Amino acid sequence: MNPNESSFVDDFSTVYEELNFTYNYTEFTLNPATEPCDNFRFPDVVMLIACLFYIFVFLLAIPGNLVVGLVIGLSKQALIPSDLYLLHLAVADLLLAFTLPFWATSVTSGWVFGDLMCKIVTILQELSFYSSILFLTCISMDRYMVIVRAMEARRTNRQVCSWVICILVWVIGGLLSLPGFFSSAFPSQNSTHMVCAVQYNPSSADEWRLATRVLRHALGFVIPLAVMLPCYGVTIQRLLRVRGGFQRQRAMRVIICVVAAFLLCWTPYHLAVMADTFFRLKIVEYGCRERTAVDQAMFATQSLGLLHSCVNPVLYAFVGEKFRKKLLQKMRKMGLLERASVSRASRSSISSEITSTVM
Repeated sequence: MNPNESSFVDDFSTVYEELNFTYNYTEFTLNPATEPCDNFRFPDVVMLIACLFYIFVFLLAIPGNLVVGLVIGLSKQALIPSDLYLLHLAVADLLLAFTLPFWATSVTSGWVFGDLMCKIVTILQELSFYSSILFLTCISMDRYMVIVRAMEARRTNRQVCSWVICILVWVIGGLLSLPGFFSSAFPSQNSTHMVCAVQYNPSSADEWRLATRVLRHALGFVIPLAVMLPCYGVTIQRLLRVRGGFQRQRAMRVIICVVAAFLLCWTPYHLAVMADTFFRLKIVEYGCRERTAVDQAMFATQSLGLLHSCVNPVLYAFVGEKFRKKLLQKMRKMGLLERASVSRASRSSISSEITSTVM
């Protein structure tokens, strides 16, 4: 053996041991913030409760909104704009209710309906979401024009305008729901089930998610809210200045309750989605605990938002006095109730368009 080669091997072994010692015994500590979060999965009991909740909302929303649609739509008198908007609002709630059985099945068994139904159900849900808030915005503007700017309202053909506005609302809602075409069914990362959602391209996921969410928050919540609150604020101030005005125009109670119900049902969801957006864009620092909390909040608040589809008929039944009277009258005509003497209040002539509303 060559002595030079032996010396080289000994020197290399010494260097290797020093390097190996340095590598193994370094003082490097793992940063928990850089670790990937474990995929969170809701317990089966929670998913079962969510499934039953969706079915419960569906069973309330379908007959409730059908009754509202029949009471308003079968009126012999020409519908005033606010009643027309309420009628279309009931149709939008029905569209949302039709999607609930699909989501009820999805939370327990995964998405088993294929890509086509995933797109259709998502589009219907988005269409209902946008059209509902837009019709509520139209109602607030109509009440503002009738009460605060009555002279200008009389000079316009509000019947024709209201139908044109309804068509525009559905068209706008349809356009805003088009991203639903990008939804598809694919395997979930944290379970063996399929899910129905948008699967973004990793290279442009942040940009697409930010664009769709900004559009959703702006046109589906912030801008309509910025219109509704001033309109109702000024309208209520005007009614309070008129002696007995607020008592005479009881329809405002139902309309305000309808708007309040929308805010209570959908505001938590928007706040949760905003928090998720801030996390994904790294605007707000977060850990795995915060990430899990936001995921849980998004699921819970979305379920609360779906509850909105059955709230309005309940409000009409408990708050809308004229709605109850008209419903009883139609039930008597159909023979579902014994005929009774109609109260003097329901026979009296109605001098104001606001008091003539079905609510």
